[in-house]
Amino acid sequence: MIIVLLGPPGAGKGTQGERLAARLDVPKIATGDVLRAAVRDGTPLGLEAKAAMDRGDLVPDEVIMGIMKEALASPTAAKGAILDGVVRTTPQADGVAAMLSDLGRQVDAVLLFDIAEDELVRRLSGRTTCDACQRPFFGRQPGESCEADGKVGTLVRRKDDEPDAVRKRLQVYRDQTSPVINWYEDHGPRVVRIDAIGSLEEVEARALHVLGY
Repeated sequence: MIIVLLGPPGAGKGTQGERLAARLDVPKIATGDVLRAAVRDGTPLGLEAKAAMDRGDLVPDEVIMGIMKEALASPTAAKGAILDGVVRTTPQADGVAAMLSDLGRQVDAVLLFDIAEDELVRRLSGRTTCDACQRPFFGRQPGESCEADGKVGTLVRRKDDEPDAVRKRLQVYRDQTSPVINWYEDHGPRVVRIDAIGSLEEVEARALHVLGY
């Protein structure tokens, strides 16, 4: 199965994507991850991406889609993949559909992790991030130390996690994602809303249920 994850910042789709990938034994593919891997490995498309970044330009969509296509064509994705943060705009939805069609595949499910705005503001404004490993923490204060991933860092609160900034981020998300939801409802498959309130296990169980597991 090729599964597209949608959801606002703070809804937990990244965490759930990892859990679903482990449960279904498929890779979780995120644009930033595969882009960095291609640059690191020095693939032809990775070199094109690096050249654009070195110039201070955005990586062209066709390069990103080419890198995504290579990731989805790899043996590790033979049984499917979880696409996290790959589709944020309708042109990206078009691009993913065309790229999958070239591979003889299609998006099988679109999961939208749904959560009230007030809860998202509460979650994100209570989040701190390690300045060394970038791991997010909830319920811990700025200035505390972090020794995750073998790195020693300090917890900080990002400026974009302040309540006013969070609300602006959510508005940008709504403006971008509403057309994407409409695109999938017109082109299929249907978008299934997942209640993102609850424990990690509860939310995962809801997602697996709609996927037939």
